[in-house]
Amino acid sequence: MDILIVDDDPILRHLLRRQLAGLGYDVQVVADGAQAWDLLQREPIPLVITDWMMPALDGPSLIRRIRAAAQPSYTYVILLTAKDARDDIVAGLEAGADDYLTKPCDPHELRARVAIGARIIDLETRLRAARDTDELTGLRNRRAIASAADAELAQARRTGRSLSVALLDIDHFKQVNDRYGHQVGDLALRLVTATVSRGVRPHDAVGRWGGEEFLLVLPETSLADAVLVAERIRAAVAATPLLLPSGEQVVMTASLGVVNTATDDSYRLEALVHQADAALYRAKAAGRNQVCPLPSAALAMSGS
Repeated sequence: MDILIVDDDPILRHLLRRQLAGLGYDVQVVADGAQAWDLLQREPIPLVITDWMMPALDGPSLIRRIRAAAQPSYTYVILLTAKDARDDIVAGLEAGADDYLTKPCDPHELRARVAIGARIIDLETRLRAARDTDELTGLRNRRAIASAADAELAQARRTGRSLSVALLDIDHFKQVNDRYGHQVGDLALRLVTATVSRGVRPHDAVGRWGGEEFLLVLPETSLADAVLVAERIRAAVAATPLLLPSGEQVVMTASLGVVNTATDDSYRLEALVHQADAALYRAKAAGRNQVCPLPSAALAMSGS
């Protein structure tokens, strides 16, 4: 588990880092709350131990920012302070801290407090996974993929980097269910899931948008590159039939609509999905089993 130590005292930072690393944790250190906040926006860290009194941004202010942010997962915060009056402790907890430690830190108490945080983080992770996972495919469900997309869009907006979205629909999937039954239809969905998952990068996000539709979120990807990814997935789906016990093969195809943030500078998921759906409709109308970028974006990509 990763831990971030935030303290302006270099000796204390060193001691805490050595103690926690000795317990098997991966530890990062920064000198003040402003540095911590910059790091946490780029790299969510599950457990933070922060000093109270620091320049630039103090501990309670850092905690308030963490709690106000739309982070994809929970950040457990231990407030480290020389203040031991009851009112000060209450003020720290009211700012959003989960626990506190008073200086100087007893190594045994530090180990116990961090272990409590680790157990809570593990429980939260397992509960979130159960809540966010589509039971049939094992992918993110609609709520989870939308949340992941919103986080990636916020990051793209901050950095000015490109992000693409693709909406995939299995062609004539109702016919598979009608001919072979829903059990075979479920197997077909799982097969397409595996095929799509193999066609994306580790940092891309894929989720079941609904029924036989899948949403692909491709960070730092231009429209042209996203079309190449979508075409690779389309070809893989068509080349990967479902083999039934009878020996019969169920051949499936997919259509994809692809859009990019360059077509909507608001970086809103709702707008991008609407555009991807329009592009997907064009792919269906043109005969299915193909990839269609948003028409205006396609013109821009070709230089027309």
